Amino acid sequence: MTCSPLTTIAMAQTFTLPDGRRLDYKVSGATEGDAVPLVFIHGTPGAYTPLPGFPDLCKKKGIKLVTLSRAGYGGSSRNRGRLVVDNVADIQALKEHLGLDKCLVGGWSGGGPLSLACAARLPGCVAALCVAGVAPYNAEGLDWLEGQGQDNVDEFNASLRGEAELAKFCSAQKANMLQADAAGIIEVLSSLLPDVDKRALREQPAFGRHIVESFHEGLKLGVEGWVDDDLAFVEPWGFSLDEIKVPVLLYQGSEDKMVPFGHGRWLADQLPQGTTTVHLVDGEGHISIFLGQEEKILDVMLAAFPGL
Repeated sequence: MTCSPLTTIAMAQTFTLPDGRRLDYKVSGATEGDAVPLVFIHGTPGAYTPLPGFPDLCKKKGIKLVTLSRAGYGGSSRNRGRLVVDNVADIQALKEHLGLDKCLVGGWSGGGPLSLACAARLPGCVAALCVAGVAPYNAEGLDWLEGQGQDNVDEFNASLRGEAELAKFCSAQKANMLQADAAGIIEVLSSLLPDVDKRALREQPAFGRHIVESFHEGLKLGVEGWVDDDLAFVEPWGFSLDEIKVPVLLYQGSEDKMVPFGHGRWLADQLPQGTTTVHLVDGEGHISIFLGQEEKILDVMLAAFPGL
């Protein structure tokens, strides 16, 4: 694999959280007038860098897009020992900093549980989107590792052995990730990508570039955010799904090898019935479930809240 130059990405803004930590964020999309705020939470690992074309789509839809680098990623300070629910306080502080009263919240992959945490605990969250989101570890009736690609199995087995072992694993993976270009990332993630995701990446190379850019930004100072995410995923989340009172949109693909279909089915069964709209989609993977479907998914969210 060869390392190719990254495209220029807009620099993050930074503010200081109440506890003194720094948080990187970016506001894009429709930044003027009465735009609908959407806080979109990146996966594991990742950064504030928006999905390709997503800011323009949000601008078209009248959505103010807020993205952030979660604790330990990019220039955002680490919050060692954080649980999934602890991310809500950072998002609330950012929301207050930006003067946002109400908002939609979305999360993809490792950001999915955080979106659900916001649905349960974030003041002013009126709906949540969870795309290919991880289910709780030790969830009753779920074999958590079943269907995951080998890299994920190795990663979470390292998580169970503790922080030191996990940091070694993530550091080794980071080296491979940062050497890859947009095409090479398919090779790096090969055990985690079904054919439908590999095809999606080949057909939309801009998304491959986005993954590379996100890895470079999120891991530029180390793997602490990634380590803390994985440790949090194998611990109790710190909130209960039955706390959620706002509508949730849940999307999961049957071919997903990063977050297997069983996770989506488990969440569909456990999330509050009547306020959760479930899309368990046959034939889609971790990437293809959202890539190319962004406008349709945004329209579903906006239709539910025309008065926001």
